[in-house]
Amino acid sequence: MPVDVADFRKSVYDVVSSIPYGMVTTYGQVAWLVGRPCHARLVGRVLREASESLRLPCHRVVNSQGRTAPHWAAQRALLEAEGVKFKSNGCVDIKEHLWMLG
Repeated sequence: MPVDVADFRKSVYDVVSSIPYGMVTTYGQVAWLVGRPCHARLVGRVLREASESLRLPCHRVVNSQGRTAPHWAAQRALLEAEGVKFKSNGCVDIKEHLWMLG
């Protein structure tokens, strides 16, 4: 079934805006929560293209291993400012900071 990009975008924005301070979730979890579990990459694209005026906490979305987005050096600093801990390999400590809706 084709993806209605406008609906998908709104659903992604709704989920991302719900991620609590000091927590992270993954692109795949966002995709699953919006009913499109195979569209993690599209989640990334939607967030990359989101207007800053929306003030979405996009920095709270990482990949499944806890890696931050490439070419976005400020993401780690934003997360650390919220108390998010990183492991020695540079990944978010997913076990401690993973947020799941519900």
